[in-house]
Amino acid sequence: MTVKSSISLTNEQHAFAKGLVRAGRYASVSAVVQQGIEMLPRKTEREDTEREALTLLLSRRRDGDFIGSDAMGTRVRRTAARKRRAHGLAD
Repeated sequence: MTVKSSISLTNEQHAFAKGLVRAGRYASVSAVVQQGIEMLPRKTEREDTEREALTLLLSRRRDGDFIGSDAMGTRVRRTAARKRRAHGLAD
């Protein structure tokens, strides 16, 4: 079942949609808008998943041991040296 709805598009949005129709990729501007709306749940779900992962990462960092700048610098230098050796580059 379809429902008629009136929407407003910016000039740029309308031109983009019309270009897709002219290129034969969609039958109408309405079909372009429908496809865009069908993509939104997946985009929203992906963003929610990414936000949850970032929240978890930040929580783990906040609750973990603090590493000072000197210790972190040492870790970074050691990691860089290990990577250079692994790729046959000079230290």
